[in-house]
Amino acid sequence: MGSDANEDIPVYNKIPTFNDIKIEPFDITKRYTKPHKHNKYLEIAYFTQGSGFHFLDLNPLEIKPPIVFLIHKNQVHHWSIDSLPEGYVIIIKESFLDNILDKSIHMQLIELKALQEIAIDKNDKVIDILFKALHLEMKAQIINQEVIEGCLKALLSKVISHSSSSKEKNNSLEQGFIQLLSEELNNNVDFYARKLNTSAQNLNAVCQKTFHKTASTVITEHLIQEIKRQLLYTSKNISNIAYDLNFNDNSNFTKFFKRHTKLTPLQFRKTSS
Repeated sequence: MGSDANEDIPVYNKIPTFNDIKIEPFDITKRYTKPHKHNKYLEIAYFTQGSGFHFLDLNPLEIKPPIVFLIHKNQVHHWSIDSLPEGYVIIIKESFLDNILDKSIHMQLIELKALQEIAIDKNDKVIDILFKALHLEMKAQIINQEVIEGCLKALLSKVISHSSSSKEKNNSLEQGFIQLLSEELNNNVDFYARKLNTSAQNLNAVCQKTFHKTASTVITEHLIQEIKRQLLYTSKNISNIAYDLNFNDNSNFTKFFKRHTKLTPLQFRKTSS
């Protein structure tokens, strides 16, 4: 019964396949929606005007602008807005995070992962400007990826600054793990477990709970991302990239990359240049 009911929940994918991030003014035709869940992305809804409720996993959250709501992957939600809303919606697809250049955005999103709503100080005018700037850049004829990432990073930083959780320093294991991944990449779970003074089993359990992935998968995703960066944005030869990322030899490096991308490093460099 439970699985059948779950399958009946509509799953929306609001971003066309050729886009991985969307920033738009809140659609006033969406004032009343049926319960649905989102597939493979995070939605950030920001209200400067409006009243009513946002229902998230059956919990009623009152809309008291200025306010930010976060809808994470697989959460069921719907809107019941009884006055004309104003604001913006950002939808982030997982592919955006796969290709992002600034790794610190990953850290920011982890910090927001447990939050559902954040009240914004009415005196903070910068958040409004950042939403507008992101929207304008997305409408540009040629979108600048660095501008999008820079504005998004600044916006997330401002949002986090208004969350009560930011008042306490977060030293969680998952935060430390992501921080280590940004500093040193090694295709070995035990390597990170030792540095974090925990066991590989515990690190894996934390990753399953936080990211719904194994620790090994999280490491692999970061490694593939970094390999792609080095292949695209540096002139290093394949041997040097393999050595810098702690692979024993070129053969293992090539097999690892091809297993996850279906291309050899050289093929990826040629097809992406």
